[in-house]
Amino acid sequence: MSGTTARWAAALAETARSGLRVERASLTPLLAVRGACGVALVIGLTLWLGSATLAVSSAFGAFASGIATFQRSWRPRPELALAAAAGLSVSAFLGYVLAGHPAAFTVMLALWAFGAGMAWVAGPTPGVVAAFTVAMMLVVVTLPSSVPEAAQHAGIIALGGLAQAGLIVVFPVRRWGARREALADALAGVADYARRLREEPTAPFDPQPLVEAREAAAVTPRQARRRPRQLHGYRLLAERFRPVLASLADPVLGGAAREGPERDRVRALLAAAATVLDGTARAIRRGEHVRVPREALDVLQVPEDGPALPPGPARKAALRLIALSGEAVEAAQEPVEVTAVGHRPYLRRATGPGQLAVVLRAVRRELRPASPVFRHALRLAAVVATGYLLGGALPTGHGYWIGLTAVMVLRPDFSGTVSRGAARLAGTVAGVVVGGAVIALLGPGPGVAAGLAVVSVFLLYLLMRTGFMVISACAGAYVVFLLGIVGTNWSQTVPERMLLTLVGGVLALVSYGLYPAWETPRLRERLADWLTASCGYAVAVLDAYGTPGERHTRVVREALLDNRAALLEWEQATARAGAEPVRHRGLPRRRAAEAQAALTTVGRSGLLLEAHLPEPGTPGDPGAAAFAGALRDAVARAAPAVRAGAAPDWAPVHRALARWRRDARHPDGIALRAAELVTDALDELAKALTPR
Repeated sequence: MSGTTARWAAALAETARSGLRVERASLTPLLAVRGACGVALVIGLTLWLGSATLAVSSAFGAFASGIATFQRSWRPRPELALAAAAGLSVSAFLGYVLAGHPAAFTVMLALWAFGAGMAWVAGPTPGVVAAFTVAMMLVVVTLPSSVPEAAQHAGIIALGGLAQAGLIVVFPVRRWGARREALADALAGVADYARRLREEPTAPFDPQPLVEAREAAAVTPRQARRRPRQLHGYRLLAERFRPVLASLADPVLGGAAREGPERDRVRALLAAAATVLDGTARAIRRGEHVRVPREALDVLQVPEDGPALPPGPARKAALRLIALSGEAVEAAQEPVEVTAVGHRPYLRRATGPGQLAVVLRAVRRELRPASPVFRHALRLAAVVATGYLLGGALPTGHGYWIGLTAVMVLRPDFSGTVSRGAARLAGTVAGVVVGGAVIALLGPGPGVAAGLAVVSVFLLYLLMRTGFMVISACAGAYVVFLLGIVGTNWSQTVPERMLLTLVGGVLALVSYGLYPAWETPRLRERLADWLTASCGYAVAVLDAYGTPGERHTRVVREALLDNRAALLEWEQATARAGAEPVRHRGLPRRRAAEAQAALTTVGRSGLLLEAHLPEPGTPGDPGAAAFAGALRDAVARAAPAVRAGAAPDWAPVHRALARWRRDARHPDGIALRAAELVTDALDELAKALTPR
């Protein structure tokens, strides 16, 4: 077996295992019941008051609107349901208007699919919902028989979304629950970091929980007025804990020695802080008061007769940790808003025209051949149009299943399309087979078929956050039962649907192989972005040492967020590249790992310095300011070199460091030692990127 074949086989085997995995902790039965009730409500009403075809239309709208509310989004769930229903209604009506003109319909279908592909620039939730609108255009246009009926079907589809939104408002389940979970995960992540620092003083920190907590904290003005008090302030406390914990544990830049009584005291402080953070996370998750063991609070006290705090910068970090822990406990007993200097009362989420402007700017940025989203949009448009034409040419009455399968399989990245897409395809085929067999054996009437569809959608909602193969099987069975309401003879068409599903899935997978969007060749670009961000963070902190002032607080914060975003982009890129069955060009995995270790050190040096930022008005360090300026200029030249495949030149940084050492006001200062660490790490980066 060749190396490429082995990589493909390994990727598909891992996908099969993950696609069948069901995690009981992720099940949400109450949400599943509510979503299934929304589907049952609209199907029952339309069957009673209307017809079977109207019931199918309403069920599609309620089903897709419910899917939208299960996606990871911080938008209000009723709004997601209504937005999904509106898009589904428009796509269904426009599709029917042109359905009688194959050439015009094909062009419109391709353009709509391209727009649905570009919707991924706004995030996974809009991308998934947009894919459903394309599926709706392919399926529902076969149901009406006149333009007035098409308008009626579009209105019924919107009614399905309205029903889901109404149920969310009338029967809320864990209001603010997702935001509670995000904030609690952030605090628990910092607590886990504190525990790992006890054994590994230079342990890495996973910023993903803090990133998600920040996204969850962004609210509209209306939400800000209704937000529980317990969700105020803790995220900023978690952010302030992180540099203090790292500085206290670090044995190089002012921390305690690696072994001895001082290190034992540091370990005790870290364990107590982790206990406080865990207790706070548990209380926020459950909406109750914080309970912290008295033993942990006793450790987090300035001792009188007990073990002394470590000396030097570590003592300063210990005192800050004790103060932060006290703030967390006090805020927990009487929830108050804890904000940083100059911080807005809340992070504002764009709404209405503001959100539309953000999305349009993102679309303009991605309208380029190298963009994975743009390539996905082109691929989706070509595959959906090809599937529609191919289905029309085949001697079947259900050719739209080719395009329907393809649009549900395709994703912008390799792992989402090929590996997970294979799971979706296998699950869909299994669902079609099971659903078709049930229809063929039982021959149910519209009412029984509708009941089976509701059971299928309940299982789908219940298992939404588990394996792709499982939920795809539920979705395939749901569509089969739904179309069974109109009386299709499935004893004759099950093999046909299976074949069309396989054709659509294979068409989608082949299209990615013919027009891929590999992440591997873009690793150097991602690395250059991270280099700029990590060094920008170090520059911001060193500038604060050079010229202390209030303005640096916000500058350092923004630089930290930029570095965090670039780090996550790099980690996601390397993860996607690792799953791709292609050879690394220009940046092998071993060299990429070495470069990652170097830039991690740069970011960590800035983090350690941030814990000891000088107070405004204190004398500055000219050497720190000069070094920061030299580093800023060197990075501006180094980033293009990294993108071009060349090694960066850090000679100006070395000269600035030498001048700082010669004229240093504090030869043993923490800022100078951090600058030395940064310079050594940049040398390691240059070594990793030098062609060998």
